[in-house]
Amino acid sequence: MFHGNLTLEIASGLKVLRDRIAAAQVPSSKLDETLNIATWNIREFGKVRRSEAAIHYIAEIIGQFDLVSLTELRDDLGDLGRVLKILGPYWRVIYSDMIPDPGGNRERLAFVYDHRAVTFTGLAASVNPPRKKTGSEYVPEFTWWRMPYMASFSAGNFDFVVIVAHIRWGDKQADRLPEIRSLAEWVDLKRQQNTAEDKDILVMGDFNIPSRKGALFEAMTSKGLSIPKALQKLEFGSDLAKGKRYDQILHYPTYPDNFTNLGGVLDFYQGDSEPLFPGLTKTKFTYQLSDHLPLWMQMNTDID
Repeated sequence: MFHGNLTLEIASGLKVLRDRIAAAQVPSSKLDETLNIATWNIREFGKVRRSEAAIHYIAEIIGQFDLVSLTELRDDLGDLGRVLKILGPYWRVIYSDMIPDPGGNRERLAFVYDHRAVTFTGLAASVNPPRKKTGSEYVPEFTWWRMPYMASFSAGNFDFVVIVAHIRWGDKQADRLPEIRSLAEWVDLKRQQNTAEDKDILVMGDFNIPSRKGALFEAMTSKGLSIPKALQKLEFGSDLAKGKRYDQILHYPTYPDNFTNLGGVLDFYQGDSEPLFPGLTKTKFTYQLSDHLPLWMQMNTDID
């Protein structure tokens, strides 16, 4: 990572941020043995140009991991390019197209990864729902406001597919239920395909599920997806107040040895935005960094 020449204010902020990162106790990954993955909703990333400080902070946070799924990446990729420049030449990105209507919110979904640790293996696509023939046309059985996005990767001996989603907010929680339920059904159907790229599937992103109780979470886990043990013991959420479980990392527990007991939330906020952005209100702070904290876990990749 190369931050280059910094102002005293940004350098001071980076020092505070690094202390907060250290408090999260994200372990170093080991090449071909472990992989640090995360999912992060970076609020409206690309809608309005971020400050120079925010770009350095975002790069520093992403750089703690090997593979990060991003939600709320907008159509303008200029700020993402600024972040990648700081991360350095080993970092890559795979992203979806944006959807211009109000439901799509001009958002993309993306994977940012260090290709020294993890290799992209060819699959990158929006999720295609099953279709039924109606008259002379094939019509999707269900759909989403923002199509989930998937890509295939390999690290060590572990080949896997990651699906990232950003479920609609809606006027009420019940509006989210059809999207969540249909995503769980689609992933289950994908695993059953004889020609599926891989049956090791991770599902992550912002599901707008406020807690691990109730109809929304039950729908997401209705087809066998579960929270890795490392995150089951997590006592708080990934919003700034740590009260909500909007962001999730889920998997099928067929091979529990793929997952270490390490995972958590990286709290870059710690209840005080002043050291990072002096004079900025909390609301404005969320548009510089985010109103979500990265959710992370470590995977074993030295497996048969």
